[in-house]
Amino acid sequence: MKFGKMKSHRRNRLLMVAFILVASGSALGIVLMALNENINLFYEPEQIVKGDAPLDKMIRAGGMVKEGSIVRSSTDLKVTFVVTDLRDSEFTMQYEGLLPDLFREGQGVIARGTLSKQGIFMAEEVLAKNDENYMAPEISKVLAKAQENQRGDATL
Repeated sequence: MKFGKMKSHRRNRLLMVAFILVASGSALGIVLMALNENINLFYEPEQIVKGDAPLDKMIRAGGMVKEGSIVRSSTDLKVTFVVTDLRDSEFTMQYEGLLPDLFREGQGVIARGTLSKQGIFMAEEVLAKNDENYMAPEISKVLAKAQENQRGDATL
């Protein structure tokens, strides 16, 4: 038979290549798992109301702050307000801390936090629109959908 016992230097080389492949595969798997846990996906108000957003997982959500919905606590820094997509979807957001200076009713807002089982978004960080000309891409998409639906309803 032509194939006999493997020579020691070839076996050592084969074991080294196998070890390198296993080690690099394990390292790649660990990196991908870490990246997957740190992804904060953006959800629109419509997706949150429908139940598409995961519960008790860190996500980003945003829309427009509904007029007349801001309620500030008199004892602490807790603020509750309603975020809407200017269509039929809206949800309650709660934040404890100092809000950005540009935060106000009718303004675009994006927040990072978790959605509770009661449907209340518990924000850990709230970002408001930067200036009069800038609009976050996520908020722009929400507003574009709202305008498109209003045009569709007007033609009926």
